[in-house]
Amino acid sequence: MKVSAALAPLAALSPAEALPAGRPAGPVGDVTDRSCPSRIVLEHVTSRWGVLVLIALRERGYRFSELRRQVAGVSEKMLAQTLQTLERDGFVHREAHPVIPPRVDYSLTPLGRNAAELVAALGHWVERALPEVTAARSAYDSR
Repeated sequence: MKVSAALAPLAALSPAEALPAGRPAGPVGDVTDRSCPSRIVLEHVTSRWGVLVLIALRERGYRFSELRRQVAGVSEKMLAQTLQTLERDGFVHREAHPVIPPRVDYSLTPLGRNAAELVAALGHWVERALPEVTAARSAYDSR
């Protein structure tokens, strides 16, 4: 299997190297084990909206309404759920300002920035591979 140039540096990383420096010591997960909690985290990070929120927040912090416009197609409910999940997992920082009307800003934590870089690399690879995927789909559908 050929690894794209953008993902090649990621393929060489061990799980510990893919995490930011200063991470707490603890057991390393195994996503191939169905009982490992890392599967839930993987699901959160790689869900459709999780990926798109992480990629959007790579640019800068956003208010909720700005982020909703940036992540085209996400409903208010799904964005709220996604942000809450990513915040709980330690990827997103939520800052509520004590003003009227209420203002809440969302940004990436160091862990979130690391995850965003990884999913963005995958997203860019998908964009570049789209012509091949489209051709494969056409070939499959014509059989």
